Amino acid sequence: MIQPVPQSIQRLPMESSRGVTIPAAIEIVWSDAVRRVYTPRLLRDACPCANCREQRTSPPQRPALLTVLTAEEVAPLAITAMKPVGQYAYSIEFSDGHSTGIYTLDLLHALGE
Repeated sequence: MIQPVPQSIQRLPMESSRGVTIPAAIEIVWSDAVRRVYTPRLLRDACPCANCREQRTSPPQRPALLTVLTAEEVAPLAITAMKPVGQYAYSIEFSDGHSTGIYTLDLLHALGE
């Protein structure tokens, strides 16, 4: 079977629901006619980089008493850039500064709503 490839990628407009601003999502229409919507949180939580994979599988650590948050951590999560990596993946940069994940086409096709 031939691996599906993106036919179109677009940023969906920001929406407001009950006065809450929702960061824009990414929509990909695949060559097998599947349409998927990817929210920034969905993609960030599924980051395939080694550091994120390790954090997801390691036991939770006891939090510090007073955690200091950066401005990026307080702001709503957004996708700031999405660049192709060869013909097999995309590198996605997030507003929290994270940009080390390489999202293969297989992973992207499997994710989404």
